[in-house]
Amino acid sequence: MLHPCPIDHTPTPHQAQCQDPSLSCSSLPLSCISCSCPYSCKYGASSNASCTAPPEARCEGARNFTLQFQCSYCYLTDDETHRCSTRDIGCRSVGSPTSKSHWYIANCTTRENTICLGKQVFSKKKECNWTEGYSWKTACILSITLGGFGADRFYLGHWQEGIGKLFSFGGLGVWTLVDVVLVSTGYIGPADGSLYI
Repeated sequence: MLHPCPIDHTPTPHQAQCQDPSLSCSSLPLSCISCSCPYSCKYGASSNASCTAPPEARCEGARNFTLQFQCSYCYLTDDETHRCSTRDIGCRSVGSPTSKSHWYIANCTTRENTICLGKQVFSKKKECNWTEGYSWKTACILSITLGGFGADRFYLGHWQEGIGKLFSFGGLGVWTLVDVVLVSTGYIGPADGSLYI
């Protein structure tokens, strides 16, 4: 049994790209045509979609044709075949991967001309992976040379700890040595949750 693919796809045949009479109907972009796919296809295998060019689209050749596609649900397609929204507020790149704030729910849409099963607009859990330009080398150098004055903590945005280190002279050297290890291993990262560059 055939079902529309993607289910939420609505053809818009009045666009300029759908009005070229020299173009064959099977060469029209997916936005101009409607397709139906067999949901019983073998996942990951190549399958055929039955497509139709509506009467409003101007093209030459047969209006009913088949297009080949890889049997997959839209939300399971490769990252290259869909676009997703960028990070969410509160998304932290550093910290435990099991932490709730290490992930965010992105709104994704398949790229044009991607035939897939299910909806072309979907939500996907994505890992936070962003940077604000903080350099790991700079943080290490500051921790080794000026760590006793809290420069490393100020640089990374941990200003409260920076003030504590400044007024305690780096915890009389102990805090400074501990921070050198923590910064150099990447345990302490930027306060905003971003990654080092």
